[in-house]
Amino acid sequence: MARAGLTVERVVVAGAELADEVGFDQVTAAALARRLGVQTASLYSHVKSSQDLRTRIALLALEELADLVADALAGRSGRDALGAFADAYRDYAASHPGRYDATRLRLDPQTAAASAGIRHAQMTRAILRGYDLTEPEQTHAVRMLGSVFHGYISLEAAGGFSHTAVDPQQSWEWTIDSLDALLRAGGPTRATT
Repeated sequence: MARAGLTVERVVVAGAELADEVGFDQVTAAALARRLGVQTASLYSHVKSSQDLRTRIALLALEELADLVADALAGRSGRDALGAFADAYRDYAASHPGRYDATRLRLDPQTAAASAGIRHAQMTRAILRGYDLTEPEQTHAVRMLGSVFHGYISLEAAGGFSHTAVDPQQSWEWTIDSLDALLRAGGPTRATT
């Protein structure tokens, strides 16, 4: 029998909060049960396993982040949209580090297809439509933006920029400006021909 007061939603939100505090890689059903003051077996009335819990946290985080990005993009285009998009990811990672890490969890194809991950891809492509890229350049650009933003955010979270006198915010803006210039030029192939 499920413990009174516990629901799937409450368990997942508590798991997401735990991820933000201790790191997504430390979230298990046993760790969450300790946090909630229940037996691990009690959680299995709400989630199937630690992996199911982690997947549900990832889905919650993807949804939260997609909502934030959509709000940030409203009415924007070009460099302004690119910056708002990037800032929404960076701000979410700073505010919710465990949840941000959860957004990188590899999902099975069926779960991924039903997740907010599709919204993220659609929003990225919507930004890129303003840069007049064709295929395969648009796909290259989607991958580049994800790699650059995630790489920067990950390095910053790990303290990788704390050893220099240059403000990381200045480097962030420089990176977004550089990406904008590259995309406006049509990518490296068109820029060099």
